[in-house]
Amino acid sequence: MPQDNEPSGSSAAPDAPGELIAQVQGLSEKLTEQINKVIVGQENVIEQVVMAMLCRSHAVLVGVPGLAKTLLISTIARAMSLAFSRVQFTPDLMPSDITGTEVIEEERSTGKRSLRFVKGPVFANIILADEINRTPPKTQAALLEAMQEHHVTVGGIQHALPQPFFVLATQNPIEQEGTYPLPEAQLDRFMFMIHVAYPGADEELEIIKRTTVRHEVDVEHVLDADQVLEIQNLVRDVPIADHVSRYALRLVRATRRPARGEEDSRPDFMQRYLSWGAGPRASQFLVLAGKARAVLQGRSHVTNEDIAGVIHPVMRHRLIMNYNAEADGIRTDDLIDQLLEATPTSASELASVIR
Repeated sequence: MPQDNEPSGSSAAPDAPGELIAQVQGLSEKLTEQINKVIVGQENVIEQVVMAMLCRSHAVLVGVPGLAKTLLISTIARAMSLAFSRVQFTPDLMPSDITGTEVIEEERSTGKRSLRFVKGPVFANIILADEINRTPPKTQAALLEAMQEHHVTVGGIQHALPQPFFVLATQNPIEQEGTYPLPEAQLDRFMFMIHVAYPGADEELEIIKRTTVRHEVDVEHVLDADQVLEIQNLVRDVPIADHVSRYALRLVRATRRPARGEEDSRPDFMQRYLSWGAGPRASQFLVLAGKARAVLQGRSHVTNEDIAGVIHPVMRHRLIMNYNAEADGIRTDDLIDQLLEATPTSASELASVIR
């Protein structure tokens, strides 16, 4: 019987080359070193953003103003040699302001007129959707096709986006007047919801020292687009044991209400505090993020610890709390912590997945 930290091989993909994984770990350390030249602290945020990118996915960063969310994303783009584009979402922003538009162009010699497509800011490798909840749903939805299909359609013609392609959105959690919260179905398309917290006292002192003097930083290029695409393929080739996949599945299914007429086998705290659970994307993203975490740590297989290490950013925006949770002051992260404690981790206990 396999141990929790060893792949069983029953459903494992071909083993990823150990040398390449070691190389990726080294590149990850160099990337973090370059980012830390500009950003103080926020190690978990940096790791989660990089994991989302290596999974070909997107992320939402939630934090109050002044926590360097925009600077972090632009610095990652510089270190990865990727084209960066920032879109400041405002109430008057139109879909064509993001995707691009067709203009009439006239040839002076012949007088002939034709339509020419002018690309919008979405045609870059890393898109910063700044304060995405400040623009109406129609404009928010303009990103959906790009995020899912990696192309935009204008005038009935599809235009492919450059690869790799990532959307990193930011939200302000404290200012809600005049905002348009993202619908749950649209939030579900983001792999991670990343909480950006206040810096510690020592970190804030370092920020003050860096930003109140002349301080120019030269961020070196660590990766390029081709290397990012290669690592993305490597992540998907990492093997995962059946019991680790079942662990991810058990965590997700424990959040769902049973079908009508079936017995509710969820833990008591889920029944008390949860109105709606996570969908299939949660289990897919748990496994994929677990693979990325394993690669970044220099391992060629996924463990239960990898799944537990990514569950908070994967699940926190997929759980809808009820009034009991609000009354008792229970947050989604609190519920996830309880779920981890209540879920078995041994292969034998995970043989049967919760219904």
